[in-house]
Amino acid sequence: MALEIYLDLFSQPCRSVYIFAKKNKIPFEFKKIALLEGEQYGEDFGKINMMRKAPAIRDGDFCLAESVAIMQYLAEKFQTPDHWYPRDLHQRARVNEFLSWQHMALRWHGSKIFWLKLLIPKILGSEVPQDKMDNALEDLNGSLKLVEDKFLQDRPFIAGEHISLADLVAIVEIMQPVGSGLDVFESRPRLSAWRERVRVAIGTELFDEAHRDILASREMVKNMDASKMQVFKPKIVKLFL
Repeated sequence: MALEIYLDLFSQPCRSVYIFAKKNKIPFEFKKIALLEGEQYGEDFGKINMMRKAPAIRDGDFCLAESVAIMQYLAEKFQTPDHWYPRDLHQRARVNEFLSWQHMALRWHGSKIFWLKLLIPKILGSEVPQDKMDNALEDLNGSLKLVEDKFLQDRPFIAGEHISLADLVAIVEIMQPVGSGLDVFESRPRLSAWRERVRVAIGTELFDEAHRDILASREMVKNMDASKMQVFKPKIVKLFL
């Protein structure tokens, strides 16, 4: 049975797994799972990942969730180039440090902007309070400053001279608020230069393909049927409002 990867490229973690697999020429079958339409709650997907989140993989009888765990698994199984998840103790520690930090910092703050600017107004039919947006922007700016000052410093990439899983996870998260119309690279020349290095290291065609949907999200959200997204309303109110 071919490796199956369940993805929705609207999702940051899905984009990181997709880019990693394509860049490393890992053969897989793309299984589309439309998260905003609730397909993750279907019976069949529940057998793949009972946590109801994408990405997820099925490799024969083996199923695995969580994007970082998936990429580490693929790196080991397919013996991808060492720079992705270095064997050097200190370089791997730098990668692990960023991956451990980002989930409740950069990922949360970037995702929150995307929801507040695009999805919540669509679902609720009204704009979010300005103080909520201001607080979210402050949090995101704090995370972006840490990416520059703590994780990148004067290095070309987070772990050193070469791209790693840390850079890949970072770029997909940072591109999420960009999709909402917020140019996070404006007035951040160091972050902008890093983005271009990451884009070139990934391959400009693959990078642009993976981010095509998210960069078109403002138009896509306009055309969404808000009634199909009401299932998310209780969680939205609890998490964001």
